[in-house]
Amino acid sequence: MSNVLVTGHLGYIGAHLVEVLQAAGHTVTGCDLGLFSGCNWKPLTAPDKEILGDVANLTEQDLDGIDAICHLAAISNDPMGDLDPGITLQVNRDASVELARRAKAAGVERFLFSGSCSVYGAGDKLDLTETDPLRPLTAYAQSKIESEELIGRLAGDGFSPAYLRNATAYGDSPMLRIDLVVNNLLASALSYGEIRIKSDGSPWRPLIHCRDIARAFLAFVEAPVESIHNQAINIGGNSENYQVRNVGDLVQELIPKASIVYTGEVGEDPRNYRVSFDKLSQALPDFELEYDLRRGMEELHKSMVDHGFSAADFEGDQFVRLRTLRKQLDKLTRVA
Repeated sequence: MSNVLVTGHLGYIGAHLVEVLQAAGHTVTGCDLGLFSGCNWKPLTAPDKEILGDVANLTEQDLDGIDAICHLAAISNDPMGDLDPGITLQVNRDASVELARRAKAAGVERFLFSGSCSVYGAGDKLDLTETDPLRPLTAYAQSKIESEELIGRLAGDGFSPAYLRNATAYGDSPMLRIDLVVNNLLASALSYGEIRIKSDGSPWRPLIHCRDIARAFLAFVEAPVESIHNQAINIGGNSENYQVRNVGDLVQELIPKASIVYTGEVGEDPRNYRVSFDKLSQALPDFELEYDLRRGMEELHKSMVDHGFSAADFEGDQFVRLRTLRKQLDKLTRVA
């Protein structure tokens, strides 16, 4: 079993990853700045050791004895990245590369970087693979591309990075977010009786349950190093590509009284990508998703109903990272 460091362990995916790793017998150290402290709506699984602070301040001594790093800590989506593109690059790219350098110097064998399928941006074809052109449309996506490239230069004997290009996350988590397309549409239906689709509904998105992302990180921790060494791999399933309008239809099946409303807020959304996950199946043939979209949405819907999710929750700060981050931006600037 391994000693694993999870950065961003208090986040939407990190909350699952701590539990998943520990259940598999690994010892987990968590490092998180705590920008979203108090945003959880369920109890969090505690890591075996916790470092409350910025990953940029981790030293080689802090990393001594760590076998693998699951690096999730980041400004975590397009709108937040656009709030201050400079800070996005500092946090997502510069701090990640420096952490990788220190990890290599400390003898950490694996560095697993949480990337994103958003690097494909406006895809010029369907079923995009890892070798297709990258067309980043946001500072967030650009930061992920540059991180992959720069961390890759450190790869070599004894230091094996890999880049998990995650599909768009959704689903229930102790650190629930509703600023993600599936969760947002379900939350708006519960709050207002309206499934508010901001585009025309045509863009494609690959979707993956947040717990399945955590399970993918576990699989990468345990995989033969030669199968993933310095590889970018799309994380998701071929059957889990959906157009946004498909998601709206599924929400309406769960909440029949809710009407679908196209608000036109974003006009024609240029982010449009359907992704192939064949490489994941080849690299890790034993890995399979536990959730499809319907099952994940049913679970989240039940959880929201049980918690009495309301318009006050939809309009508040707790479950929308951008609103919380705006309040924390001064703190983030000081540590970046």
